[in-house]
Amino acid sequence: MADMAEMAWERVMELARAPGASAIRPLMADPARAARFTHRAGDILADLSKTSVSDTVRDALLALARERHVLPARDAMARGEAINTTEGRAVLHIALRGPRHAYRVGNEYASVEVHATLDAMRAFCERVHEEGRFTDVVNIGIGGSDLGPQMAARALWRQGMPMRVHYLSNVDGHAWEAMRHGLDPARTLVLVASKTFTTAETMANAHLVRGWLRAALGDKANASLVALSTNLKATREFGVPDDQVFGFRDWVGGRFSMWSAIGLSIALACGWEEFAALLAGARKMDEHFLSAPEAENLPLLMALTEVWHVNGLGYPSRAVLPYDDRLARFPAHLQQVEMESLGKRVTMGGMPVPRATGPVVFGEPGTNSQHSFMQLLHQGTTPVPADIVLIANPDHGFEENHRLLLANGLAQAEALLRGRDASEVRAEMEAKGMSAAAIEALLPHRLFPGNRPSATLVLPRLDANTLGQLVALYEHKVFCLGALWNVNAFDQWGVELGKQLAGTLLPELAPGAAVGEHDPSTTALIAELHRLRGG
Repeated sequence: MADMAEMAWERVMELARAPGASAIRPLMADPARAARFTHRAGDILADLSKTSVSDTVRDALLALARERHVLPARDAMARGEAINTTEGRAVLHIALRGPRHAYRVGNEYASVEVHATLDAMRAFCERVHEEGRFTDVVNIGIGGSDLGPQMAARALWRQGMPMRVHYLSNVDGHAWEAMRHGLDPARTLVLVASKTFTTAETMANAHLVRGWLRAALGDKANASLVALSTNLKATREFGVPDDQVFGFRDWVGGRFSMWSAIGLSIALACGWEEFAALLAGARKMDEHFLSAPEAENLPLLMALTEVWHVNGLGYPSRAVLPYDDRLARFPAHLQQVEMESLGKRVTMGGMPVPRATGPVVFGEPGTNSQHSFMQLLHQGTTPVPADIVLIANPDHGFEENHRLLLANGLAQAEALLRGRDASEVRAEMEAKGMSAAAIEALLPHRLFPGNRPSATLVLPRLDANTLGQLVALYEHKVFCLGALWNVNAFDQWGVELGKQLAGTLLPELAPGAAVGEHDPSTTALIAELHRLRGG
């Protein structure tokens, strides 16, 4: 199998080395290309035609997917097998939005437990909303306990929804200092999101906010505390009532957990029906991923396009450009989902990965990005593929603004593709009456190479259902990339070393503390911080 897979890889690389392999414009001469490279999954249309993936390249990429057994690996995940081999765990976030009795992990009916938790969450949300005591909810968490819920709540919250929601992740006290002045402790419900209830940054913030509650409410403060955790001993010691603790299992990775109890802030802020619609949308994409054949499977096709860009053409990054301000935190969520999953340097067998993995993901909403980093995408030395997300119908009545927004999104994709050659630039400057000398001097600066790849995703509207589909689409893309690159996309050992060293450094930063053994740079920096802090 390994030899066949390597032969499939070599075929892809052979095509990438061919002259003109990165050219896109010549492919667009085919009037049927857009239709052939446009795909639908649920309510999402994805146009992948503005890339240099030709029919021949696509066939080679699909052959690679077959040799890497991507879809059989998908089926093993859905069966609850322990595909996270370094931690001996199943990977079953699809169970969080699946039907009752649909998924098992060994002899355990995972879906039964999931729905028991969802039922408890729903009852709690409805009770909070009916009582009407709380106007605000503060979610204290970091990483997957913050990025996904914050992204979704920002995208879905509208005026008139049940509660205002705030997210406290950074251990920097300035974050809480800026937030607390707008909150009434008597009207604020606090969620502490940490599976183990030991995450250092989260617990530091939790103690800070609990102190604020107790200073105002005394013994009644505990009624304002909720824990999203599996550590009942620790949550009791912290003061959270047992009936306000909601857990999730170890087969739910943090960056895939917004569908679990970690999503309680979404349900509290936006209402249970919105949260249920979010789950239903994700399930719709799950059903597509689990049933669509290779040539029509959108998560797989997006993953194969990324393989072509990263491995074939050597593009080390990708921009995510949502043309909807409600999706402002979508790129940040994808940074964790993709970079924490795919930033790996060894294979599933522990050997060095023989090719690049895990591109750098970054982004901002359009049109803001056009006035910041898009210059690099258009004229930089290394092409940066872009995912452009368009929402056809807004939730406001400012039609002219929305047409302008859509026009800009389409224009960026077209400009990246077309570029501008010397004849066009020269004609434009001549029409403005510029001298021949000025034209020749400015001409190189105003050329655009074009042939810059992009994928355009179109949603009919942005609501809970379509947002669920969009997020799940990228989750499944990550799964496919992990299988194609033969890396474990579901562990994150790379985050541990920094945590351990921070634990060592923390006491050394106390006034008068002895400094341990470090490299010369770190030792000098500790001394400088002590000097500046008067220690």
